[in-house]
Amino acid sequence: MTEREVVITGMGLITPLGKGVEENWENMKAMKTGIAHYPQDNVPEFLQYMGKVGELDTAGSFPHKLSGQMKFLNRGSLLGLVAAREALYGSQIILTDVPPSRRALYIASGDTTQVGYDFLYPSIKDGTHGKWREMDFEQLNLSTLDKVNPFFLLQSINNNLFSFLSAFLEFMGSNTSLASHSPCGGNALELACRSIRQGKADVAMAVGCGNWITEIPLYEMDELGILSQCRNGIRSFRPFDRKRDGFIPGEGGAAIFLEASEIAQHRGANILAKVKGFGNGIEFSHGRGLSVPGKVTTRAILSAMADAGSDLTDLAFICSHGSGSQKGDRSEMRSVSEILKTDNADLPICGMKSYTGHLGAASDIAEVIFCIKAITNKILPATLNFTETEKEFADLRISGAHQRTEKDHFLSVSYGFCGQSSSVVVHVGR
Repeated sequence: MTEREVVITGMGLITPLGKGVEENWENMKAMKTGIAHYPQDNVPEFLQYMGKVGELDTAGSFPHKLSGQMKFLNRGSLLGLVAAREALYGSQIILTDVPPSRRALYIASGDTTQVGYDFLYPSIKDGTHGKWREMDFEQLNLSTLDKVNPFFLLQSINNNLFSFLSAFLEFMGSNTSLASHSPCGGNALELACRSIRQGKADVAMAVGCGNWITEIPLYEMDELGILSQCRNGIRSFRPFDRKRDGFIPGEGGAAIFLEASEIAQHRGANILAKVKGFGNGIEFSHGRGLSVPGKVTTRAILSAMADAGSDLTDLAFICSHGSGSQKGDRSEMRSVSEILKTDNADLPICGMKSYTGHLGAASDIAEVIFCIKAITNKILPATLNFTETEKEFADLRISGAHQRTEKDHFLSVSYGFCGQSSSVVVHVGR
């Protein structure tokens, strides 16, 4: 069966770098960072650096029966809502000719625990008595009875944003809500694209949202040892650099609106890009635990290139995951280096998370948006804060400054715990 071509006609983005796609892009082009220092009493210095979005504008013409439901959207979900609204309305997309049953919706929330649920924070603060790594569980339980809103259970449902957007936008076709870390956003984008490819929908929206800057996720990520110690302040997030020591967390929302090519062309839509292929893989590591496999993204990259029917020589660059961790970046660079050597390809790679902080499930979709803007402007993006990598990877083309490119394809890669990875190949232009 011949699959339909899928195009991107709408994008929405809110990150610590800016509100809206254009503001985000202009700040990235100027090589600014959205990471800042937010002093807090009784919190370690390195946890006072983060990427934080300012005050949110969620005002809008929501139906009365839905406006009351907004109180159940946590911070991450509100960021996803703002991004989705820009992707649809900012691109002046009109859906009157597409039945609700032919509109697909896929949400990546990134919330596998109480990420973003501020109802528990007052009790946590009481239970720690101002000490970061100690917990008085008796005090925690007592405070929970006095200070936790009884509606907390409704706020903690992972698919609240999915339910709200589905009702508000009348996206009633194929759908799901994913709850995981990276590459959760990439998976949502792939599912949205495949729903159109396979004729299950005519249009689709993929939304990623994440909030990793509140107490609970900070506790968890600190214990995993994956956060930067921020010895160089806001410039401490250094993907692929030999002095990297982890990432700085952030929050954000990103959304991409997809259409079948023939529908977009019929209505005269502004086609921003074409989705060419996806790839997924799981690379296993020996032993138990959450150790990083030796080459974490190899299968995903090769699968995406095969699905797209493209060669590495077609690509302007590879946008790698770039978590900034020692083991994670090393594994990813080994994957890329092996693939490039096999094909004798000389291809630049870049990492974008140091501009915004790690946005969780929103990062995957946000980076695709940044890459589309970069190719549109013929720019190979710099890896912010990068100076020099290890000798093993000295042959990789990683730059701390923007460069020019004339090619119109890119590959975006994401990986997560337990060796999961995803990749997408995109052609920018009509």
